Amino acid sequence: MIDTVGEATWSHSLKALVPGGTLVTMGATSGSEPPADLKRIFYRQLRVIGSTMGTREDFEAVYDLVASGKVKPVVDEVFPLAEAAAAHERLERGEQLGKIVLRIPG
Repeated sequence: MIDTVGEATWSHSLKALVPGGTLVTMGATSGSEPPADLKRIFYRQLRVIGSTMGTREDFEAVYDLVASGKVKPVVDEVFPLAEAAAAHERLERGEQLGKIVLRIPG
């Protein structure tokens, strides 16, 4: 299980794990201090691993996949840079399904 949200989804992520399962946390967009629920972790022998984005080589490999069209990111909506506040409000409301993109004029 991968959790990139943090506090708001933490308990759901832990409950979704099978005994012996692993939760990889790599983000805290909703907060970085979720309830630990230590009993669930030790009774079910769960693993919690923190991760960052990876190495430069990892980034380049993923970039190549996207650039070649083998992987297509899910884009919810594209906003002009001048509407960055509206884009952020959409994120805060949790209405998006996929990425919010800001288009930079050029």
